Amino acid sequence: MKRYFPYITMTFLSWALCIMPVRADRMEKAPKDIESLDVIEHLDSHLPVDLEFQDSSGKHVKLGDYFKKDRPVILSMNYSNCPMLCSLQLTALVRGLRDLEWSADQQFDFVSVSIDPKETYQRAHLTKQKYFKEYNRAGTADGWHFLTGKQPAITKLAKAIGLQYKYVEERKEYAHPAVLVVCTPDGRISRYLYGVQFPETTLKLALVEASEGKIGSTIDRFLLFCFHYDETSGRYAPTALNIMKIGGFATIFIITVVVIPYWRGRKGRHSLEIVQTQTNEQPAGS
Repeated sequence: MKRYFPYITMTFLSWALCIMPVRADRMEKAPKDIESLDVIEHLDSHLPVDLEFQDSSGKHVKLGDYFKKDRPVILSMNYSNCPMLCSLQLTALVRGLRDLEWSADQQFDFVSVSIDPKETYQRAHLTKQKYFKEYNRAGTADGWHFLTGKQPAITKLAKAIGLQYKYVEERKEYAHPAVLVVCTPDGRISRYLYGVQFPETTLKLALVEASEGKIGSTIDRFLLFCFHYDETSGRYAPTALNIMKIGGFATIFIITVVVIPYWRGRKGRHSLEIVQTQTNEQPAGS
């Protein structure tokens, strides 16, 4: 029985992880400036990877340069002079990514494209340094990319993503929704993550899904099976149907792998004891 204990433990631990309640994030009312703005999702659509931008070192690059490493990409459209929302969003992302055992430039890349055509690559460089310092994981700087570009390229990328934004003249700032786009290694849109809170589980499952199983352990893919993506909250939540399927599998597993062999072994030992008893009770020389 002891040799089956690890299997029983793993089964019930995985099952328990699937049915653990997921904390509901607080939903705030949208500011007036973005009430008319929205994100029109284009799931599984290819990004215009031929768009040209400038990275934080001043080098001219194409968006497709970041989709050649066989790993998923977290893409955002922000801008460095944003007074509040961008900072909240990116800070929350960094905090969530710090909780992951995976690292930028190894299992995923992060790309932020400025929606402000006046932003310079020098300013983008300072922004990169800020968040990389907060990420505080050595050897991962090449996984963080902050790009600037001209208006046509910015507009085309925003349209491809489905991101609506506008410049508010009286406030000299841009109004835009808080959203991250998780993309596949070949440049397709896999998932949209909304808000300014990105729990580790949400980021992990989104990256596993976008990588199509190329990153993450068996347990990570198992958890992805247990959870479904809730479009209304931009989070992953456990699915009752999959949990019931797993519960049924766990029951069958325990019966076939643990209970039946155990009872067969017990029955065999009992039969052997009867034979031995009968043998011992036979008179000597009979």
